[in-house]
Amino acid sequence: MTDSSQPTPPSRRDRTRPAELVGLAAIFAAVLGFVVLMSTREWLLAVEFAGGGFIISLVVLAMLMLAVSPPPPSDDDDAEPPRGH
Repeated sequence: MTDSSQPTPPSRRDRTRPAELVGLAAIFAAVLGFVVLMSTREWLLAVEFAGGGFIISLVVLAMLMLAVSPPPPSDDDDAEPPRGH
């Protein structure tokens, strides 16, 4: 008989997902920095916008990933019925 309490190791796709999010955020930041650099010709302003764009896009992508794939329910979720009303 197998023990179902042992967690399964994450797949390769699950392990590379954070790298995909960081890479996509870096691409967004590079495009934003390039657009600001070409429109203003100021390096410091372009770097600031690229850094801010990286952080904002990383947070937005992470939140979207949480909304799309919620964590699997645990055994404790059904322990108590919801109270109220």
